[in-house]
Amino acid sequence: MAELLADAELFADLVGQPQAVALLTAALERRRLAPAYLFVGPDGVGRRLAALRLLEGVLAGGTAGSVPLRRRLAAGNHPDLLWVEPTYLHQGRLVKASEAEAQGLSRRSPPQLRLEQVREVTRFLARRPVEGERSLVVLETVEAMAEAAANALLKTLEEPGHGLLILLTATPDRLLSTIRSRCQAIPFARLSPALVRQVLGRLPVVEGTPERAVADPPELLELAAGSPGALLHHRRVWQGLPEGLAERLLALGREPMEALGLARDLSEALDGEQQLWLLDWWQLHLWRRRQEPAPLRRIEQLRSHLLAYVQPRLAWEVALLDLGG
Repeated sequence: MAELLADAELFADLVGQPQAVALLTAALERRRLAPAYLFVGPDGVGRRLAALRLLEGVLAGGTAGSVPLRRRLAAGNHPDLLWVEPTYLHQGRLVKASEAEAQGLSRRSPPQLRLEQVREVTRFLARRPVEGERSLVVLETVEAMAEAAANALLKTLEEPGHGLLILLTATPDRLLSTIRSRCQAIPFARLSPALVRQVLGRLPVVEGTPERAVADPPELLELAAGSPGALLHHRRVWQGLPEGLAERLLALGREPMEALGLARDLSEALDGEQQLWLLDWWQLHLWRRRQEPAPLRRIEQLRSHLLAYVQPRLAWEVALLDLGG
């Protein structure tokens, strides 16, 4: 007999999303599932977890499933589930965003959902399910689609067959209106500080956590903006910065050699994603300290240069010389 879950309530671990839970629970209880759902809300507030629990409910007949089923879905190894996330194109092959950092790939440009990935979704939905009654597809960050991929996805949504699609997005306005109109929207809200602490308090303690994680800098909490997942991401990036580098940026003075040395260290020690994250952190810190728009505009210009593949060290040198006066 399959091992049963200790808490039989399907969405028991989805914190702070009563509206989403109510809508999804009603759909399962009435057995009136839409062909496609659009989970709308900030990153890191439970959209992915809600998708996993909805899929579990579909496969388990509307209730919480067994422990093995939940584990298989979480690991992405269920034969009736295709989980699609944005990718980087590296040496002619697609690398998932979640795997790019471990492989040490350059991540200066954002990952994308690509046409070949949407075509894979179409093929997956066309085949017969192996264990359940439906083929299940989840697409993360659907706003990260090129035009060709978006048009291909629209055709799939028009004829989903017996499949169930769940689209996750933080910026629905970037999607085609025709894609939005073919999905049932499920809203997800930012969490209060108390609920953020509750979610993070449930996470297992990781051995060897750096001391810098003991007290979050106030900028990390503001950048997270009610998202436990975002706060964890900001912590990871913050802990990955070389010791003292961020502090040198805040202490930037008028000495040109100081600015040039800092530009060298920033461009050599940080990858593209870390550099872009540091700009967000720096902007927020400057605004809290001085509330002057001119430095923020200059940092935005630096961001556009980094995204446009201007040589990073040169971009940093010019920007730091300008901002140092």
